Amino acid sequence: MEGHRERKKIRTRRALLEAAVRLFSERGYEQTTVAEIAAAADVAPRTFFAYFASKEDVLFLHVEDREKDMLAVIAGRQPGEPLGALLGRMFDALVRSMAEDDELDFALSPLRAQLMFTEPALRARGLTIMMEVQPRVARALCEVYPGLDPVSAGAAVGSFMGALATAGLVAQQQGASNQDVLTAGRRGIQIAVNGLSSLDES
Repeated sequence: MEGHRERKKIRTRRALLEAAVRLFSERGYEQTTVAEIAAAADVAPRTFFAYFASKEDVLFLHVEDREKDMLAVIAGRQPGEPLGALLGRMFDALVRSMAEDDELDFALSPLRAQLMFTEPALRARGLTIMMEVQPRVARALCEVYPGLDPVSAGAAVGSFMGALATAGLVAQQQGASNQDVLTAGRRGIQIAVNGLSSLDES
């Protein structure tokens, strides 16, 4: 019975996600209400709030899981591994995590990027997440690279995330496929890492 309930919860969550993505695309983010999302998923509005704290949360899936993925890679730094190589592994871990995600993370990425340019509330949420996550990742880098000072670690994390996000965003705006967006993100990271080579002695 427990297994059946869990499967039902997964189906309901996905139905809500799919309904939200479709309605945001068709009607716009601000014009779509929680009640409409719930109705499209054939559930009551209170059921929506059993899965998401707010409408914004639909567009910021698994933020905590992505952070854990990055921290796990950092904690598993290999002996003598340069910072640039570790950041490359961190990107690979994020890609694997998203590819294995059955809750529309890839499907939401272009829409999320578009909405963050047009919706002030979403821009603010994205910036808040970035300001919270990046210092934690920087502190983790300092722990595994004893010679890396906090300011340099912060610059490294900012370079990594900024290059990944902006290169991917530009590719999305040009109509690139999800795979091409990932390729653009990797290229952005490689460009950033070339500028971080001076820190590899840490």
